[in-house]
Parts: sequence; structure tokens; C-alpha cells
Amino acid sequence: MELSRRAFRKPTDLQNLAPGTHPPFITFNSEVKTDVNKIEEFLEEVLCPPKYSKLSPKHPESNTAGMDIFAKFSAFIKNPRAEANEALERGLLKTLQKLDDYLNAPLPDEIDENSMEDVLVSNRKFLDGDEMTLADCNLLPKLHIVKVVAKKYRNFDIPKSMTGIWRYLTNAYSRDEFT
Repeated sequence: MELSRRAFRKPTDLQNLAPGTHPPFITFNSEVKTDVNKIEEFLEEVLCPPKYSKLSPKHPESNTAGMDIFAKFSAFIKNPRAEANEALERGLLKTLQKLDDYLNAPLPDEIDENSMEDVLVSNRKFLDGDEMTLADCNLLPKLHIVKVVAKKYRNFDIPKSMTGIWRYLTNAYSRDEFT
């Protein structure tokens, strides 16, 4: 029993580095960072080699787009009471619609202020533009799980009318790093 209890304890050297915190964390110049997104941002800003492009989104909204989808999906998929399914499905659809609206709304860099034509719908490939960012790395696997598992266990499909989400998934499926 002592061996198994010891296996779950944080090693002493980690306790000394960052008392009261749990992995993952990073320490640099005596400063401890525990938030995964802050760690990623720090690594890119401070330690990123200049030859690699930054992975952080330019638009802060891209970090939070779709952030509640997995929670709504989990509630829907884990629900044991059939009478609650309809309300939980509506909640999932509502949060998917917010993501779809974000993906279809043009970002500031897609709008040419000197043009006579208004850009009404975005055609970007990913959350923050045409290249994947950390925000996509966080959201795309969750969105794929929603698509596959909700179909299998609740016969739920992401509506085809959510063109932004389908464009997003199609672009992700065409990338080696995602597939």
C-alpha cells in the first residue's frame, strides 16, 4: 500500500520548485506559471526560435471561440434522463451556433477599408485566419469528438446549415498535423 501511495505523491523536487501547485507548471526566473494557455504564450514569447512563426492567435476572441462546446456536449452525451435530452441538445446547438457565427464573421484583416465592397461572410480556414494556431489545437480535437460521438450515441449531426463549422472541419481534415 505504501508503494501505491507514494506513486501518487508529487516528487519532492517538484514540491520544492512550486509548493502548492500541480503539473503542468513552469518556473522561469523564480516565477511560476500554472495556466496551460499562459505557459504556451510564455514559451512562444520568450523561448520561441525566431525562424518559427508564432502559434498564438492575433485576435483574442479566437482563444475563447467555442470554449463551452465541450461542456455542453458532455452534459448532452452523459445525460441518463431521456426527458432532458431535448433541452441539452438545444444548449449544444446554441453554443455551436455561436462558434459558427464567429467563424462566418469577417476578422478585421479580412476587411479592406478602401474597397467599395463589404465583406459579409468570412472565408478564412481557421479560427484566426488561414493558418492553424494554438486556439485551433485546443478546439479542433474537441469539435471532432463532438461530431463523431454525438452521431454514434445520440444520432446528432452538426447541422449542415452551420457552414462556418463545416468549412473549419473540412480545412482541418485536409491538414496532416490534424489527421
